[in-house]
Amino acid sequence: MSRQGIHLDRSTLADWVGRAAFELRPVFDALIADLKRSTKLFVDETRAPVLDPGCRKTKTGYFWALARDDRPWGGGAPPGVAFTYAPGRSGQHAERILKGFTGVLQVDGYAGYNRLIAPDRVGPDITLAYCWSHARRKLVEITRTGAAPIAEEGVKRIGELYRIETELRGLSPETRLAGRQAGSAPLIADMRTWLTHHRARVAGKSPLGEALTYIAKYWEGLCAFLTDGRIEIDNNTVERTIRPIALNRKNALFAGHDAGAENWATIASLIETCKLNAIDPYAYLTSTLTTIVNGHKQRRIEELLPWNYQEK
Repeated sequence: MSRQGIHLDRSTLADWVGRAAFELRPVFDALIADLKRSTKLFVDETRAPVLDPGCRKTKTGYFWALARDDRPWGGGAPPGVAFTYAPGRSGQHAERILKGFTGVLQVDGYAGYNRLIAPDRVGPDITLAYCWSHARRKLVEITRTGAAPIAEEGVKRIGELYRIETELRGLSPETRLAGRQAGSAPLIADMRTWLTHHRARVAGKSPLGEALTYIAKYWEGLCAFLTDGRIEIDNNTVERTIRPIALNRKNALFAGHDAGAENWATIASLIETCKLNAIDPYAYLTSTLTTIVNGHKQRRIEELLPWNYQEK
């Protein structure tokens, strides 16, 4: 607007965003409900600085991202992501957000997700699949500080797993599973021997010892991709959807209040889902808000999800 010579007060713009988010909230609710009906999701969280009224400083909330992308194995569900604002990072927020979801959850190594698979937990069954990218990252950091032959070998071994995944991308779950059993399973078995050997010889408190301990701790979940062709080798899908949030956080610095953070999450969810489906977010939001204002029926709200939008 400024580039066109139109001055709008910041409070006016914020009010417009809040009003738009209010109208779009039913669409957001339908989006997150649709994602939770999936049998496999990615989840991650990122900081959301929020102004703390009366304290003249910010508090740290979190955006929890639920993402679906079945394209690597030819699944028919459209890709999407939904961000939910929560005032903290406790596992209880993950449990609340994921209530009703059953299936495979691809995550990083954050301990808060353990709450979802606790033995005494009452609720739908969830299986955690962990991320080889995070395991590799810890080894790569060690190689950057000097000669580190064990870490370098670990990076090379993980790279072989990724090479196989590149060849299998886009194939059916059955073909991917067969390819992994033939190519990746022997590499994983050999890596386990390698891991046990070096853990017994490396100081547990050293950077390398901690990196190897991380891999051993999450070994079962890291190997989940060998049992299900739909599971990815890492959690990068959801990390890519979070990147624009992190960039915008640097630009905006913080949300004005909790409700502002919720509005941010609502609109970001629809924009990023549009991008995943190669839809122009501006055209979608313009059309959807117009349709809502013109009296679109609540019982047909799923018609307004981004992947159902057709450019006129």
